[in-house]
Amino acid sequence: MSLLQRFMTATLLLLGTVALTACGGGAPSVANAPIPYQTQGLMQRMGLKANSPIFIRIFKMESQLEIWKQRDDGRYALLKTYPICKWSGKLGPKLKQGDKQAPEGFYTVAAHQMNPKSSYHLSFNLGYPNSLDKAYRRTGNYLMVHGNCRSAGCYAMTNVLIEEIYALAREAFRGGQRAFQVQALPFRMTDENMQKYSGHRWAPFWRDLKKGYDAFAVSNIPPKIDVCEKRYLVNAAFSPQNIKFGSTEICPPYKTFVPEIMETPTGPKVIQALIASPDEARRYALQSRQLSSNLPTNGTVPAGYRPLATPRSTALRNSMRISR
Repeated sequence: MSLLQRFMTATLLLLGTVALTACGGGAPSVANAPIPYQTQGLMQRMGLKANSPIFIRIFKMESQLEIWKQRDDGRYALLKTYPICKWSGKLGPKLKQGDKQAPEGFYTVAAHQMNPKSSYHLSFNLGYPNSLDKAYRRTGNYLMVHGNCRSAGCYAMTNVLIEEIYALAREAFRGGQRAFQVQALPFRMTDENMQKYSGHRWAPFWRDLKKGYDAFAVSNIPPKIDVCEKRYLVNAAFSPQNIKFGSTEICPPYKTFVPEIMETPTGPKVIQALIASPDEARRYALQSRQLSSNLPTNGTVPAGYRPLATPRSTALRNSMRISR
């Protein structure tokens, strides 16, 4: 074979390779990499779908990020706990641009907040400042969960872990989830930790965060979050439901509800089991999961309601505390 023939053959082979890659035959980009096989196997063993909704909790002091996945019955199960490679600042919320403080609070992540072309490998924007942050005129932007293990106010993971976390979020969006909630918390909000930090500058703020933490512990359903009077309201049912109010305005009248699940012909549906008052909500939560006998009679629970979940153990129920 002549030199010219060898050159032409090599050129044709190269063009063929490029054509295959352009048609999708090449390796997938990092942002489209599949969920790792081990995690897929774990989901199968747990009876979880790859495209079911997710819920995320972040704990600063423990440097941990949890991903929960929705089960077929509507409740969420803990899939995995990931070590956070690095976060910056100290315990407490982010206050201003440049303080290099990782945020704390309740945040919502929609599909447009995912960044497959991040300078930090992959990322998703937490949505800081949220309405509570804005109420306090807190400043800053581009607060992310990302890779590259470097942080100046973000929660940084290793590249391998952010690829898995990103894939789980991506598949949840592809499955129809419109947005997922992220609870960014200073620590695991046990009674012991709350007592330990009871004199801290941010203890009042953390007591509001604990309400969201406890509400999820009771129901395994991400709580509904509203903001008024410059504070978080957790699982508040307003009347009328579509009433409009600002984050700094006086809270409209509301009742607290416990989210529960009703069996319907089309599958499980989350409902709002209304409670007369926050005090009653606290008592109800301490007796949660014995729902057949403890459902309130003054709420909007539909006739024929039957909970799908089995009661928690007495020890676990008694370990829960709902802060007022």
